[in-house]
Amino acid sequence: MYSETTIRRPVEVRGVGLHHGAPVHLRITPAPAGTGIVFIRTDLDNTAIPASWKYVERVSYATSLMHPKGIFISTTEHLLSVLYSMQIDNAFIELDSLELPILDGSGLPFVELLREAGRLEQRRPRRYMRIVKPVTVRAPGKTVSILPADCFELCCHNFFDHPLVGEQCLDLELTPEVYAREIAPARTFGFEYELDQMREMGLIRGASLENAVCFTREGVANPEGLRFVDECCRHKALDLLGDLALIGRPLMGRVVAERAGHAMHVALVNQLMSDPSLYEIVTLDVPARRSRQVAAHARV
Repeated sequence: MYSETTIRRPVEVRGVGLHHGAPVHLRITPAPAGTGIVFIRTDLDNTAIPASWKYVERVSYATSLMHPKGIFISTTEHLLSVLYSMQIDNAFIELDSLELPILDGSGLPFVELLREAGRLEQRRPRRYMRIVKPVTVRAPGKTVSILPADCFELCCHNFFDHPLVGEQCLDLELTPEVYAREIAPARTFGFEYELDQMREMGLIRGASLENAVCFTREGVANPEGLRFVDECCRHKALDLLGDLALIGRPLMGRVVAERAGHAMHVALVNQLMSDPSLYEIVTLDVPARRSRQVAAHARV
C-alpha cells in the first residue's frame, strides 16, 4: 500500500460490551489523511481519544484508553486489530458507551463492516515504521519481540493446559487477505473454571456462547465447536495486532510473541516508541506506471 487510506462511506453496528454488558451503538466514518484512528464518545460531549499508546489506561483482560479528563473507552483491541490489519489508516470511531461491542467475539464482523464501507486511497504517502534493531520485552516464561524485516510478519506461540488447546503456534506474513481469512474469524475465549472469579471482578457481564468460546474441563461448551483447531492462538494474534495498532503506523518487521498478553504487548509498544534508534520511517516507491495513472487522474 503506497498511500494512506480511509473508508468510502460511514458504516454502523449495534451490540453489547463484553465486560460491562452495556448496549452500544458504534459508527465508523471517513477521516482526512493524517488523522489516524480516533475514538469519539458521542455520549460525552463528543470527546475525542486517539488510538495511541499515549492514552493507554488499563490492560487487564482488555486494552482500554482514557482521555486526560477521565473519559474511558474499553476493549478497543478487536476493532483496532481489524483496522490495522486491513490497512485503514484514518477513521473516526463514534460510540455512545464506554465499551466497544463484542459482536461475535471475533474480528470477522468488523472485517465485513469495512468491506461494506469500502476503502479509499488518499493523497498522502503511507509512512511505515521499519524496524532496524531488535526490541524485546521479557517476563518469566514469556517474551515478545519485534525484529528487522522487509515486510510484516507475525509468529505467535501459546500454551494452555487443556486437552483441546495445549501448545499452539501461528507463523505467517500478514496481508489484509491473510488476516481476513486466517485471524479475523478467531473468537475470544475463556475457561469454565475462571468464570466465577471474573464475574466477581465485574467482568464478562455481556459474555455468552454467542460471543465467546467457553472451554469446559474436557471440551468446549459452544454447540458449533471451534472455528479452527488452533483458534486460541489465532485470537491471541488478533489481540496482539490490536495492541500494535497503538503505534499509529504500519509496521515493517517480524513480531514474535511467546505466551504474551495485553500488558506485555503494550510494554513492547512503549519501549519501541521511547527509542527512535530502533526504527526508521519510510515510504514505498510508487511504480512508474501507477504514478502516470495517478497523474492522469489528477488532470481530469
